[in-house]
Amino acid sequence: MTHTQSSMKDAPIAVAAPVDNGVENPYLLGVFAPVRDELTLDNLEVIGEIPKDLNGVYLRNGPNRQFDAPGRYHMFDGDGMIHAAHFENGTVRYRNRYVRTAAFEREAEAGRALWTGLMENPEGNPFGNGHGLGIKDAANTDVIYHRGQVLATWYLCGSPYGVDPLSLETVGAQDFLGTFAGDMMAHPKVDEATNELFWFDYGPDQNYLRYGVIGAEGTQTHLTHIDLPAPRLPHDMAITENYSILMDLPLVQDQEARKAGKYRIFYDRELVSRFAVVPRHGTGADVRWFEARPCYIYHVVNSWEEGEEIVMDACRVKNPQHQTTFDHPLASMLAYMRLDAQLYRYRFNLRTGQTTETALDDANIEFPSVDSRIMGRPHRYSYNMSLGTEPMLLFDGIVRFDSQTGSKVEHKFGSGRWGAEAPFAPRDNSTGETDGYLVCFVNDEMEDRGEIDIFDAEGVESGPVARILLPQRVPSGFHACWVRSDQLAEPAMRP
Repeated sequence: MTHTQSSMKDAPIAVAAPVDNGVENPYLLGVFAPVRDELTLDNLEVIGEIPKDLNGVYLRNGPNRQFDAPGRYHMFDGDGMIHAAHFENGTVRYRNRYVRTAAFEREAEAGRALWTGLMENPEGNPFGNGHGLGIKDAANTDVIYHRGQVLATWYLCGSPYGVDPLSLETVGAQDFLGTFAGDMMAHPKVDEATNELFWFDYGPDQNYLRYGVIGAEGTQTHLTHIDLPAPRLPHDMAITENYSILMDLPLVQDQEARKAGKYRIFYDRELVSRFAVVPRHGTGADVRWFEARPCYIYHVVNSWEEGEEIVMDACRVKNPQHQTTFDHPLASMLAYMRLDAQLYRYRFNLRTGQTTETALDDANIEFPSVDSRIMGRPHRYSYNMSLGTEPMLLFDGIVRFDSQTGSKVEHKFGSGRWGAEAPFAPRDNSTGETDGYLVCFVNDEMEDRGEIDIFDAEGVESGPVARILLPQRVPSGFHACWVRSDQLAEPAMRP
């Protein structure tokens, strides 16, 4: 194994302490503990054989705080760090780098934390996002490919940071050639057939969603407002060939807390779930609203059109604010992070205005993905993460779900081993949704190290065809993407 180690140009990275205001915080311990070093590693030990027709790069974002901060730590607080595995003709190179946001650079220059976290009053923070929410935009949530670069995004709406998919160099806050208006939510959608990117944003004092489209040339081509009855907190959206679907869900901001300068959310069980179906380039006046039973949706699987119906598969959370059973000073945070979600299908009939709801499966699975080449078109297979029974957000296996038959196959990582979101990686000249691989990072608690596992998408249940051992953990985090070799050859768009 050979490796190089980058150095911080301003200040050394501090190792997070396992104690948070005198309380052991599980999201600073074990597989969640931040790592110090930014590494570039090759000639790694491989168990099995890396397929030569797996060419591209797997990237996964997640929280990894640079400095200990005052107050209570929430998993969402950590600075974004992207971990990547670049595959080329049977070889692999691992690299990890911080997303160097404006807040990250400010703290690096100061040599200490300047922001408090999500669970503290943000009044003294230097700045927040464009909507006046004073929480640090950490760009730690998702990573998605568009026009030669990946975009690192933040769950409360922030600046989308352009990152080079190979070097992981932070290019900068992307303004789409000076045309971008607003912040961007965590999960923008890319239609690879048109090369358009779809996004929305929201704010703590904003009674509307701002919905926009970035065109194939890299500039904003469409922008409109969709009215809401009050500020809302939607996390994801969906697209079809002709429509976008946005959400007005009952997880809302506490307005009294907002007046006091704090950020607090609650689940209002008196409200229904509402879904806005809008033509891709339509206005707020073109929206068709569809109602459904109360719930929250963190992540959409996919959506498409069937005749006069819009079909949307999602991971539905029945009760995002369930009563905690944890005997812990941070019990409220632990309860929120303990997801209980099931695969679910909505049908929105554009002729009758009716909504049909159907549970597809009862297992607790989340962080879904489909073949990105068919986003917005009918899919058969989705690749999902199975949630373990521990009180923290941990993935104990991969589940391939067949939406045509309702059947599933899965692989469990094993005792003390926890995985990461595993998007579909088409093999060279791939011809279908299972003609390729799944790649994910796995942390081994017993060995205190990470690895890169490769699965044949056609035989997920058979376990990994190759395991690449790493000398450093990859802290458990959030979302991932796969960038194909043909996409890596595309010229990058600069801010």
